[in-house]
Amino acid sequence: MSTTAFTTAIAQARDLLRWCSPLRTELWAARLAADLEPDQVEPFLRQLSEDGSTEARLALAALAAVDPAADARPAPDAGPTSDAPHATESRPIADTGPTPDATQAADSRPIGDAGPTSDARPASGESPVADVGPESGADARGGAGSQGQAAASVYVRAADGVVETLPGWVRRMGRVACEGGWYGKADPYGEQALAALSFRYENGKEPHLLVVAIDQVNGGLAVDAVVEEVKFLDDLGLRAEDPGAVAGRVLDAFELGDRIMGALVADTLPAVRPVALSRARAVPDLVRPAPDDTVSRFRELPDLPGAREAFEKLAEFVGDRPLWWSPARVTQFLTSWLPREAILSEAGIAAMPEVVRAWSRFCGAHPAVLAQVEADAPRLPALMADESLASLGKRIAKNRL
Repeated sequence: MSTTAFTTAIAQARDLLRWCSPLRTELWAARLAADLEPDQVEPFLRQLSEDGSTEARLALAALAAVDPAADARPAPDAGPTSDAPHATESRPIADTGPTPDATQAADSRPIGDAGPTSDARPASGESPVADVGPESGADARGGAGSQGQAAASVYVRAADGVVETLPGWVRRMGRVACEGGWYGKADPYGEQALAALSFRYENGKEPHLLVVAIDQVNGGLAVDAVVEEVKFLDDLGLRAEDPGAVAGRVLDAFELGDRIMGALVADTLPAVRPVALSRARAVPDLVRPAPDDTVSRFRELPDLPGAREAFEKLAEFVGDRPLWWSPARVTQFLTSWLPREAILSEAGIAAMPEVVRAWSRFCGAHPAVLAQVEADAPRLPALMADESLASLGKRIAKNRL
């Protein structure tokens, strides 16, 4: 990092010391780390350590609290996502389409400005150390520091012992309680999902909301994230869910993105990623991998012969990304996937159009989706009868019947 950049970082840290805001400081540290090339990290940390000023020590403590070197940890039994090889293109929140939800997320102010929270007011002096524990932010959130010095990241090692030399509010960084979780569509067709978690610090101040956009079309990877005021949730239209499951989906989505080389994500994501991961890992009772219960909540199965058989095939098709249901997905299911992969009885084929209509109504009853069902459903019997469309696997399975 250049001398000018180091000087700028010190000046920014000086301002943060006046604000006494753990949230602002964590977000600043995440942005600071995102601007560092891998070969700049250790020299920059060494420069901070050698400088020794209060501002430099704050930077070291903040970087340790968000610990950008702590990657998403895979669940012990979590296997690769089945559709991961197809995840060749991702879109940030801003590209989900013209819906109010997506626009709100895309037009939010830069994450570094996630400012006007109740505890984020300038202060002329340092806040007292009373009412805070001795742990550093990295230790408190269960990050690398909690695993012992041998397992600590370079950021945590560089900050060893500095937290005790700083104002008491610094110790609250990373020490948050999760107050709720929400999940749902970011756009009418569910091409992106939004996972939201609300937090506040252990002293009850600076409530904030983490929102992560999870791309459904390309396998379910994280493509964007923001930290906002909790009232930001009012415009998203998400359904309340168990925070452990929502946090699990966030970690799963980041982990999947790490496994896909060249995945396209929003330019703003790297600067939010460390905070997003630390917040998700701070949620108790994590569910990994975290399933989507949309299919199990479907209660509108038509009372027709073969309807259950037809719905089982639909559930197999939507897989672990059931929120994604668009006109193109309807066409893929009815005119391509079913003829190629599915073995259905005559009753199942006859019931399929009505089952798909019911599922489409359950998924939002979007006119374009319902119109696509009406356009494609009449072709289904002929397509299912055309054996030339069947895959090799389907042909082998039919020969075994």
